[in-house]
Amino acid sequence: MNYCYILQCGDGSLYTGWTNDIKTRFNAHCQGKGAKYTRGRGPLKLVLVEEYDTKELAMKREYEIKHFSRNKKKKLIHSWMLKNSGLIDSYIENNV
Repeated sequence: MNYCYILQCGDGSLYTGWTNDIKTRFNAHCQGKGAKYTRGRGPLKLVLVEEYDTKELAMKREYEIKHFSRNKKKKLIHSWMLKNSGLIDSYIENNV
């Protein structure tokens, strides 16, 4: 499985990425070993996770989201959380 995800940084900024191992990638971000952008911006919170069958689809979605305005990203996160109420918390508890 491949994932496109959004992290909310401690300063309120949003980081979008993709991975084939969300647990390892999130832990790397939290340890300052993920992306240069997220280093020193903790604490980090996983606010959106989308699953894709292929790396190409996850990367395409990452590219698309990175070009969204901040307002559009926030609306996407809000909409996703309404549809997946409690999923992030249970996902983190079970996978991260």
